[in-house]
Amino acid sequence: MKILILGAGAVGGYWGARLHQSGADVTFLLREKRAEKVRKDGLVVKSPKGDAVVPAKVVTKGSEGGPYDIVVLACKAYDLDSAMDSIAPAVGSGTTIVPMLNGHAHFATLDAKFGAAKVAGGLARISGMLGPNGEILHSGASGVSFGERDGKPARASLVELEAACKKAGIEGGINANINQDLWDKWIMLATIAGMCSAMRGTVGDIMETEDGAAIVLEMLDESSKVATAEGHAPSDKVLAGLKTMLTAKGSKAVASILGDMEKSGAAEGKQIVGDMLGRARKHGIAAPNLRFAYAHLQTYEARRARGGLK
Repeated sequence: MKILILGAGAVGGYWGARLHQSGADVTFLLREKRAEKVRKDGLVVKSPKGDAVVPAKVVTKGSEGGPYDIVVLACKAYDLDSAMDSIAPAVGSGTTIVPMLNGHAHFATLDAKFGAAKVAGGLARISGMLGPNGEILHSGASGVSFGERDGKPARASLVELEAACKKAGIEGGINANINQDLWDKWIMLATIAGMCSAMRGTVGDIMETEDGAAIVLEMLDESSKVATAEGHAPSDKVLAGLKTMLTAKGSKAVASILGDMEKSGAAEGKQIVGDMLGRARKHGIAAPNLRFAYAHLQTYEARRARGGLK
């Protein structure tokens, strides 16, 4: 099986590096600058599960080496349009696209471009970030989930991808209810991204305030009501786990969106928080905390657009 991964950041880079180490046929589709770095120095991984320098296969055009059996999109949600253009030449009649983007809005766009039958559901729970020299700083969790969005049994290529993941020590694999898993992650993301970006701190920092825990739980409740209205209510077990995680005193957990903002970079505010708010309004659900958080993120983007962050 031939796997193409667009992106070599914390998610795509770590996942692809481990697949490569286990013998999978993995190629990375990268921008010229990143490709040159990886060709020269290898894909550098620093992880509690073992450091590695992987001599990864790299291309800068989707037309090179394809078509592929699996194409993984491991980019930011705001890069979706350019990502689709990049992978289009790599997609053949038997290709399965596995997007690992945050939120849900990307599915409609991908379906319109490639056809719903080609697009599986996917999400990553891989903790890490890129270091100053482009190295992948993996910090713990290393799980992925993927599956058929229509609830049918997984196609052969996903079964083979799951086997490759297990061989590589990547947790997770096929989830027969990937849609629920996507919603469970999204309500967590909308809450932590909205709060960490607005409060400019970690979960632990927010818990040091008088009303931080209460506001976090209010935002989680707003997002959970949206998921319920969309037919994907989180289970009591999932909600209990999220409440514990999102209100843990001293926690260093933080949304990656805060790091993007602190670097004056683009942020996934529209895809993570804005889309959740839009769905709340569609269903007539009051969401004052999501409303405030998204207005804050929009203000950041407006200021960034006029160069006011420099």
